[in-house]
Amino acid sequence: MIKPNKLAKNNFLSSLDLSTDEVLHILDLANNFKNKKLNIDLSNKVLGLIFDKSSTRTRVSFQVAMTRLGGTTIDLNPSTSQIGRGEPIKDTARVLSRYCDVIAIRTFDHLDLEEYAKWSTKPVINALTDLEHPCQALADFLTIKEEFLNFKDVVLTFIGDGNNVANSLILCGALLGVEVRIACPKGYCPNPLFIKKAREIYKNENMLRITNDPYTAVSGANVLYTDVWSSMGQENQKEEKDKVFNGFTLDSDLVGKADQDAIILHCLPAYRDKEITDKVFESKKSRIFEQAENRMHAQQALLSCLLS
Repeated sequence: MIKPNKLAKNNFLSSLDLSTDEVLHILDLANNFKNKKLNIDLSNKVLGLIFDKSSTRTRVSFQVAMTRLGGTTIDLNPSTSQIGRGEPIKDTARVLSRYCDVIAIRTFDHLDLEEYAKWSTKPVINALTDLEHPCQALADFLTIKEEFLNFKDVVLTFIGDGNNVANSLILCGALLGVEVRIACPKGYCPNPLFIKKAREIYKNENMLRITNDPYTAVSGANVLYTDVWSSMGQENQKEEKDKVFNGFTLDSDLVGKADQDAIILHCLPAYRDKEITDKVFESKKSRIFEQAENRMHAQQALLSCLLS
């Protein structure tokens, strides 16, 4: 029976903290957890959650994942703790390291996450920053693997803002050898350093394509993925972005240009008839709620590896 392997790096701050073999191992573990073929006892372990950003799926999936592993979760709400009153991160990290066995952090500035990891003696997980969302990418590729069994010849097209989700998709996609296409308006491309790093991993520039034409990007694609145009913290840009992103809605016309067996993904929450039409969201091609469920299974696998 497959068992969790200790990860080479103590933290999971970025998709690049994992090797290709480690990603595949986590996906295999997640599949075993999902199909109730694996039982890991972490009954003496405690997960601390520090969420500066509001959350539904990330918070609940981590709590349920830890509970299913037999562990305990402590929700460290900044509004009801000293964290929200300006206590230095280095102090908080060193104290929590003595209480918790692993800490998942959802915050705005990626540098804050790295500061926690610098001072913590226990594993730190990126539960989302403005730069990356690596736990989401694990669930995404688990969903893709379930559908297509492997990643050979899979083409993933992401339509919308080159945000934290897009950044993690191109990095994880590069590790798994999945062709990734990003369709976004001019000025809204993914992080250029991540594009450069992904192309170095691919060793084939054609495996990652950035375009301003969604029709070119979806042609023959197996997976069509979108996300909100304005992420948390960008509310003041919403009106402007709604205009700029006109023409980047994932609709039936775009879906019709993809492979006939293509699936639809969205990391949620979704704004129907904005970045995705209600018809496409609710179509038989949608795997959006399987994708959401897979957050829990992927995080069970990740926690098992970090705490093994």
